[in-house]
Amino acid sequence: MIRLEHLTKRFGGFTAVDDIELHVPRGKVFGFLGPNGAGKTTTLRMIAGILRPTAGRIWLGGDDLIERPMAAKHRLGFIPDRPFMYEKLTGSEFLRFVAGLYGQDGTAVEKRIDELLDLFELTVWKDKLIEAYSHGMRQKLIISSALVHRPELIVVDEPMVGLDPRGTRLLKSIFRHFVDRGGTVLMSTHTLEVAEAMCDGIAIIQAGKIVAHGTMRELRQQTKSGNASLEELFLKLTGGSTERELAAILEN
Repeated sequence: MIRLEHLTKRFGGFTAVDDIELHVPRGKVFGFLGPNGAGKTTTLRMIAGILRPTAGRIWLGGDDLIERPMAAKHRLGFIPDRPFMYEKLTGSEFLRFVAGLYGQDGTAVEKRIDELLDLFELTVWKDKLIEAYSHGMRQKLIISSALVHRPELIVVDEPMVGLDPRGTRLLKSIFRHFVDRGGTVLMSTHTLEVAEAMCDGIAIIQAGKIVAHGTMRELRQQTKSGNASLEELFLKLTGGSTERELAAILEN
């Protein structure tokens, strides 16, 4: 459903994403993990069509994002880590605006907007300006905007930021229901416990290159790590400090 072929992004002399290949199949929640600066957000922004690749191809469903950008983007709902919102719009106006970007309007869209606002407990705020929303409410609204046009794919960068425990649980349920009905979710998160619990497959990127990908079982086999947790695998693959090393530093 999402296929990256030799995907590369350079900013001047710096290579942020270096010739990566990845296939995310339909009906899966797939985690895309890496330390800060590894290339995660750059990759997700290329998939969303915000950044143009220096080289390589991106396929969303059967559509090449470069050759058929409108068709490819219609398949996609994108939840960025730092969303931009028009604060002088109300919640319902914002969702109506986003639906319009996909050529959707009318009674079916109005019904969809009401369903999403109710789902995220924003109905009483639907006619209030976004500038009055809390951070968590804005996060719920931007998630709603990614779902309003009924996409086949969801690409999300740090989905749980700003959500309370109830909102986090709801989002997990939404993602699972979405993939059970044939959708696909590609999710970047620093919360490794969430990734391990939710994701059917995982790719780990380090310094612009994918260093491992597969199921938890396959990652353990690739790294000869027995029954290691995702956190332990992540630190092993990305060179993070272990608890023993940290304890030694703190004791000195």
